[in-house]
Amino acid sequence: MDKLHIKGSTQAHGDRSKITHFGYQEVPESEKSKRVDQVFSSVASQYDVMNDLMSVGLHRLWKRFAVQLSGVKTGSRVLDIAGGTGDLSKLFLDKIGPEGELWLTDINIEMLSVGRDRMIDAGKLLPVCQCDAESLPYPDDYFDCVTVAFGLRNMTHKTRALKEMYRVTRRGGRIIVLEFSKVWKPLEKLYDIYSFKLIPLMGRLVARDEDSYRYLAESIRMHPGQEELANMFRESGFERVEYFNLSAGVVAVHRGFKV
Repeated sequence: MDKLHIKGSTQAHGDRSKITHFGYQEVPESEKSKRVDQVFSSVASQYDVMNDLMSVGLHRLWKRFAVQLSGVKTGSRVLDIAGGTGDLSKLFLDKIGPEGELWLTDINIEMLSVGRDRMIDAGKLLPVCQCDAESLPYPDDYFDCVTVAFGLRNMTHKTRALKEMYRVTRRGGRIIVLEFSKVWKPLEKLYDIYSFKLIPLMGRLVARDEDSYRYLAESIRMHPGQEELANMFRESGFERVEYFNLSAGVVAVHRGFKV
């Protein structure tokens, strides 16, 4: 059993007159979170297998690098937003030890359930929370590190979510975002073939869900590039913002501090 389960607000923000992107589709803001929720409910059981296949295992190295950049230590407080199946949470727990505090959160209950069960199977008990990153149920200035891995691009209002992350980060703390980004230009055509041909095919054969993986590929193209996201960090209040390209920019780790 989890130590504590707080269910935060999962109601979509905005009104139906406002339009946003769901992959390459334009949809009302109020519908995006529901559609994203359906995607992750569909892929939750095969999510880890697909991550290994799509990245040829590289996602594990990317996540380890992100945790190294976090600077957390024994006793730190960490918030893992959109933590899903718990890969980052497991790595952070090894860093902060039993003296630390780590919350595994996700807006999607199926993903969160997989992550909770994986933690239990590994003999690790930690609090889990179903909540919306745009309305976090945590006090101001609480966490030493707030982290998001491959979740920010699925949020309807990214700046609103970043401002919430800023709010709950303590002075001297930091945010770490690991996300797909803009690949090195000479590789763009090859990367497009891989993204729009092979990834949906793997989704159909392994996860039995080609459409969800087509959306995930499209959502990468709609996500802000390295510099644009860095500027969004600054607009949200973070300082000393920097980013690190990995695998020729296929992914990037952004880091910012609350000073």
